[in-house]
Amino acid sequence: MRLSDNSKLMSKVAAEMVGTFAMVFAGCGAIMVNASTGGSITHVGVCLVFGLAVMVMIYATGHISGAHFNPAVTIGFSVVGRFSWREAPAYIFGQCLAAILACVALLFILGPDAGMGATTPSGELMQSLVLEGIITFFLMFVIMAVATDGRAVGQMAGLAIGGTVALLAIFAGPISGASMNPARTLGPALISGQFTAIWVYVVGPILGAMTAAWVYQRIRCDDDSAADAGGCC
Repeated sequence: MRLSDNSKLMSKVAAEMVGTFAMVFAGCGAIMVNASTGGSITHVGVCLVFGLAVMVMIYATGHISGAHFNPAVTIGFSVVGRFSWREAPAYIFGQCLAAILACVALLFILGPDAGMGATTPSGELMQSLVLEGIITFFLMFVIMAVATDGRAVGQMAGLAIGGTVALLAIFAGPISGASMNPARTLGPALISGQFTAIWVYVVGPILGAMTAAWVYQRIRCDDDSAADAGGCC
């Protein structure tokens, strides 16, 4: 890899770190403030904070790094050839490091409230594993649609993805925590020391993202083929 390539990758990873830091800092911070203030933000409010943080950071950094903010998304893109496997480890490292740093900042500012926003299953592990896989599938499916298909309205990507995060978190949050993101789970787990079923939040989202990326690749219709066939393939 040439020096210029290394410089570009460093810029991309830096953008990923800023976006992931913002998402974890705002989202987990909302959970902690909600707990310490007796529910003033509410569950729906917390979900909206996560969704809004993702939305604004997509608009802020999407043109630099692609705005993954999520190891599962990076892996999903990579398995279908939409992202370089060579760059994937650097992205994943940056995302995880940023999530950890965000939780360190929250610990310093707010103290160890609400387990630092850690995600833990409220019921059976299999229930949360399947749920995390399914909701990450839908998140990745939307991401694939707006990020890889030229027929989608690119300017709406942030709104669509952020809205999906908020929507899925509203109903899945009370059951699994609605992580959809191994880095988002890893940060609070490391800083709070709560490692309960952490594998659920690694395996579920990664399998869901890979499946969604593969499914969208199979059903999508390229612009050229659509035009040649007079419709969708």
